[in-house]
Parts: sequence; structure tokens; C-alpha cells
Amino acid sequence: MPDFDTLLIFITASIALALVPGPDNIFVLTQSMSKGAKSGIATTLGLCTGLIVHTTAVALGIAVIFQTSLLAFNLLKYIGALYLLYLAYLSFKDSSSLHVKANKKDYTYMQLYKRGIFMNVTNPKVSIFFLAFLPQFTDASKGNVTFQIFLLGFLFILSALVVFGSISVLAGKIGEWFNRSQKANMILNRIAGTIFGALAVKLAFTQR
Repeated sequence: MPDFDTLLIFITASIALALVPGPDNIFVLTQSMSKGAKSGIATTLGLCTGLIVHTTAVALGIAVIFQTSLLAFNLLKYIGALYLLYLAYLSFKDSSSLHVKANKKDYTYMQLYKRGIFMNVTNPKVSIFFLAFLPQFTDASKGNVTFQIFLLGFLFILSALVVFGSISVLAGKIGEWFNRSQKANMILNRIAGTIFGALAVKLAFTQR
């Protein structure tokens, strides 16, 4: 397995990357603010489950498909973009029906968990990123490379859990203030919908 210094550098880099604004942490931020910290954590667990899929894809060589096949890359990214547009629609729908309490839909933690998985798995850029990032910290002379990939993926997921979990708690506290006001809650949902829409457009025009 990689030596201690290599693992320390990897974990530091992973935490820094998790802090950089991107689709995943923005998704966690908006879910936590609009639905509470626990919802953000459920979403985080879903996103990190998706990272397990990407780690496995890299370890088994499947991720190479998205790097070499334009069709596979585009198919997955368009599915992800459509899903983000669907989330944008739901956010705007929630904001327009806030005045009717019965129409305000609450999502279970399992639904939010599944959202996190689907959003992460349908972003082919994550697999390609892992394909470029994880092997840099492996060393064939120090053991099975596949095992090292899984170990590094696990450490990256732990780093993401800590960072995204912290974002969930902080954003959840801020969201509590917004939820006291119907108008503020409406604005928050519209902001979330706008962000989802922007992320969908960004993903749809992403190139390999």
C-alpha cells in the first residue's frame, strides 16, 4: 500500500478538492438549506455511494470507456443533465405552491439518498477525474494496484463525507432561518431551481 506521506498528501488534496465549489457540494448546500441538515447528510451519503461506483469503475478499468467512447460519455452526461432539469422543475414547483401547505411535498431521506447516487453516477466527468487522479498515488512496487485504487477511493470518500457533512450542518442552520419565512423559503427554492438549471446546462455542454 502507499506510504504514510503519500496518503497524507492524498487526503489533503482530497479535502481541498471537496471544498472547491462544484455540482456535488452545491447540491448538498441547496438541499441542506431548503430541507435541513439531515436531508443534506442523506444526500451526501448518496453522493458518496456514487463515488464507490466511480472508484470501482476505475479499479476495474471500466472508466476508460467514458474516456475513449464519445457516445457513452454523451449518453451518461445527457441523462445527468435531464435529471438536474427535473430537480430544477421540482424546486420551482415547490416554491410556487408554498402558500398551500398541503401541496408542499416532503421528500424522505431515502429519496434524497437515491437522488445523490443518481446525480453522482450520471456525471461521467467524475469517472474520468478519478481515472486521472487516483493512479497518481499508486505504486506497483508496493502491492496490488487494484487494492491501492480501492483504498484511495475509500479515503477520498471519507474526505468528502467530512467536508459535505460539515456543509450540511452549516447550511442547515442557515436554512432554519429561511424556513421561518414563507417568502424566504420561496426565494430559496427558486435559487435552488436556478442552480440546478445552471448545473444541467453546464453538464450538457461538458466536453471530455
